[in-house]
Amino acid sequence: MTSRSDISMGPDRAAGARSAAEPSSNCELCPRLTAFRTTYARTEPDWFNGAVPSFGPDDARLLIVGLAPGLKGANRTGRPFTGDYAGDLLYATLSEFGFSKGNYEARPDDGLELVDCMISNAVRCVPPANKPNGAEIKTCRQFLMNRINALPELKVILVLGRIAHDSTVSAFNLRRADHPFGHCAKHEITGGLTLIDSYHCSRYNTNTGRLTAEMFRQVFTQIRKELG
Repeated sequence: MTSRSDISMGPDRAAGARSAAEPSSNCELCPRLTAFRTTYARTEPDWFNGAVPSFGPDDARLLIVGLAPGLKGANRTGRPFTGDYAGDLLYATLSEFGFSKGNYEARPDDGLELVDCMISNAVRCVPPANKPNGAEIKTCRQFLMNRINALPELKVILVLGRIAHDSTVSAFNLRRADHPFGHCAKHEITGGLTLIDSYHCSRYNTNTGRLTAEMFRQVFTQIRKELG
C-alpha cells in the first residue's frame, strides 16, 4: 500500500473495505493463535475467544493501533483494551481529551462511545505470553491495511509500542530505518497521514515508570494539536 487514493470510493466499495478490515471472529489464518483461542474456548466458554473487531466510528480521524488482545482483557470481553489495566489508562485518557463519551466500566455493554477515534490492534487474536510471532504479525497486517483504507477521514495514527509501529510502517511499504520508533516521535507518512508513537500503556510499562500518565497525556496533547 503506497497511497491513500483508494479511500475515495463509492458506498458499495466502502462497505466492502470495512468488511475486509475486520476478520471473522473465528478467523483461522494463524494456526498457533487459533489453537490458543480454542483452548480458552473450552475452559472459558463465556469469553469472546475470537478475533477482536475494531471499536469506534467509521468517520474517525484518529486510529489507535495496539499490539494484540489481552488474554483477560479483549479476548474475554470482545472489545479492544476492555477489561485490563491498559484499558483503564487508555480510556481514561481518551475521556480527558474528548475522544469518548459515557463511562468506561471495563465491559462491552457499558454504553461507552468513542468520538472521532477508533481503536484496533496489529494482531487481532490473543497470542500466548502476549507475544505474536513474525508470521502472525505479517498475516494480520492485511486487516490493518484495510482498516486504514476504510477510514476516509483518517488524519492521525497512534501506535502503542514497537510492534504496532513496525507493522504500521510496513503496511505503508516504508523503511523502518527511516521511521524509527520513539515515544512521542512524529512521522509524516504516505497520503498526508501523521504517525505518532507511544510506549504501550501496559501495566508493566507503567509499573516500571517507562510510561507515566503524564507522558501518555503528552502524546494526546500532540494528537489534539494535529487534529485541531
